[in-house]
Formats: sequence, C-alpha cells, structure tokens
Amino acid sequence: MDWAYFLQQLINGLTLGAIYGLIAIGYTMVYGIIGMINFAHGEIYMLGAFHSLITFLICQAAGISGILPLTLLLMLVVSMVLTSVYGWGVERIAYRPLRGSFRLAALISAIGMSIFLQNFVQIAQGARVKPMQPLIEGGIVLMESANFDVLLSYMQMIIIVLTFVLMVVFSTLIAKTSLGRAQRACEQDRTMAGLLGVNVDRTISTTFVMGAALAAVAGMMVTLYYGVIDFYIGFLAGVKAFTAAVLGGIGSLPGAMLGGLLIGLIEAFWSGYLTIEYKDVATFGILVLVLIFRPWGLLGKPEVEKV
Repeated sequence: MDWAYFLQQLINGLTLGAIYGLIAIGYTMVYGIIGMINFAHGEIYMLGAFHSLITFLICQAAGISGILPLTLLLMLVVSMVLTSVYGWGVERIAYRPLRGSFRLAALISAIGMSIFLQNFVQIAQGARVKPMQPLIEGGIVLMESANFDVLLSYMQMIIIVLTFVLMVVFSTLIAKTSLGRAQRACEQDRTMAGLLGVNVDRTISTTFVMGAALAAVAGMMVTLYYGVIDFYIGFLAGVKAFTAAVLGGIGSLPGAMLGGLLIGLIEAFWSGYLTIEYKDVATFGILVLVLIFRPWGLLGKPEVEKV
C-alpha cells in the first residue's frame, strides 16, 4: 500500500468534506427549527460563490486585488451579506406564507425557488463556467515518496480550520446565547414559544440568514479552491450536503459536520482507489444503508412521540 497516496486522499477528502459540512449545517439548522428541508439551500451556496467572484472582479477593476488580505476580506464580507439577504428572501417568499399550510406545499415552494434561482443566475451571468485565477498558492510537503509528494496546500488548511472554527462558534451560539435558546424553544414548540414571548418569525428568519451566511463561506472557499464555478454547482452540492445532514443526524450540528466529512472521505477514497464515475453511487448507497438501519442518523436521536 502506498501510504503517501493514502495520506493525500485523506487530505483531499477532509477538505471536500469540510465544504459539504458547512452547507449541511444550514440544512440541519433550518430543519431543526421548522421541521422542513430548504431545498433552495444549494442555490444559496451557488449565489455565495458568484458573489465572491464578482466582488473579486470589482476589486481587480478598482486596482486593489494586489492587496490580498483586503481582497479576501471584502470577498468574504460582501458574499456573506448579499447571500444572507437571499436567504432571508427565501424564507419570506417561499416559507412564511405557507407555514400554516400542509407540509408538501412548502416543499414544492422550496423546489420552485431552487429552480428560479438557478435560472436567474443562468440568465444574469450566462451558462458558461466562470474561471478565477488562483489567489492562494503553495503549501507544505508532508511526505515524499518515489511516486509523488504529499502536499497540504495553504488553501486546504484554510478550508479545514475555518470550517471547524465556524462549527464551534455556531454550536456555542445555539447552546449559550438567548438567540440559541429561542431557536431551541421554536424547535420544540413554536406556538408555546410565541406565547412565552419569543418572536418566532424573527427567530426563523435569523436561522435562514445564519444558514445562508455559512453557505456563502462554503461558496467562497469552493471558488478559491477550484477556481471555476457555474450556475449548476448548487444542485449536486446541495443534494450531497443534504445527504450529509441526514447521514450525521438531521437537526444535529456536529452530526452535519460528521456526515459532511464522511461523504468527502468516501468520495475521495472511492475516486482514488476504484473508479471516479461511480463515486456518487457509493455516497448515496451508504445513505440508503444508514436510512434502513439507523434512520435517525449517526449522531441523531430517535423521535419519541408522547401521547
């Protein structure tokens, strides 16, 4: 066994899994508070990628792209702010008017919003892929072998570290703050939470905004890491992030991150050792097994209905 090759695939899988985990946290936060899946979340991630690219092009036109820290900061802030506005809009347009309706209505509305956002970006930005020059290059050679060197790039370090920092921050936010208490109260019983003084509408909107901000970070990381995006990247990434949320336990933030890491590792090792054409089959096949034998996920808890 070539351990250098194994280590390289491990690094690649953790990087990809961290991106899936960031998107999956948005899915699991929304499901935890309203009990529904936001199927437009993948397109929110795609919008974050486009916002970061457009911000970079504006910085380049303004002549400040050479100041890398300032450019990255502007890309991050602008992408998070604009994408959060879209997340807030999705909640106001696609979910809030249907909150008292039957569950299928909100699901159909979310799918319609996903298709709308896809086609909106396709019309506004064109169907061709959008490349971007690499901004962060270089890395650390961890191991040398006869075949190749194991490289941990600076971009991979940033993605992995930033993902875990954000997960810790958001977990602490939900566990320790008044907003987190309001979110957990709405998750248990929205009607009772409203009677006790919790602003349910504002809490739900804030949750959508938080999930969209995380998706914007993931979109920016993908733009910097791969250097190419298009209007369709949100669909497959969104489905895989949803798979990660279910795999780890829908409603659990650590579970969403664990599911994302597992899916990233499965894809990396399957592509590296078997065949890349069937990596998605492996991912969704494992999801089917988990749903059969542990439907509440790896870190989730089975729901007990009291009568």
